[in-house]
Amino acid sequence: MAIERTLSIIKPDATRRNLTGQINAHFEEAGLRIVAQRRLKLTPEQAKGFYAVHSERAFFNDLCEFMCSGPVVVQVLEGEGAVAKNREVMGATNPANADEGTIRKAFGESIEANSVHGSDSAENAAIEIGFFFSQCDIVG
Repeated sequence: MAIERTLSIIKPDATRRNLTGQINAHFEEAGLRIVAQRRLKLTPEQAKGFYAVHSERAFFNDLCEFMCSGPVVVQVLEGEGAVAKNREVMGATNPANADEGTIRKAFGESIEANSVHGSDSAENAAIEIGFFFSQCDIVG
């Protein structure tokens, strides 16, 4: 499997509960390296831009409002098969359906407040990483 990079966002529900370190420990224990990281508070414009792919969906406005409700931690994870590995470590979108030992099972509060976001493909990872980071921000 190839070395890949993927975007991870630790969502406002998790930063509010000071879970950043515990969540990052899950990534690192799974063999993913954090090669870029930034804590920020998304503006409505940033949230709408990032989630534009969902703009026609009923949950779009609620999602954007939630993602602006507190700080997030955006980061680039690197490792073998990073996209799939990150999705495995995160678990199912709905914490109630997530496997034991996954981030969303351990920390998720609801489908929306599920503690983490992760890219769903290598192509989307490149786009999402570029939304938050320039190449010089990523230190491998």
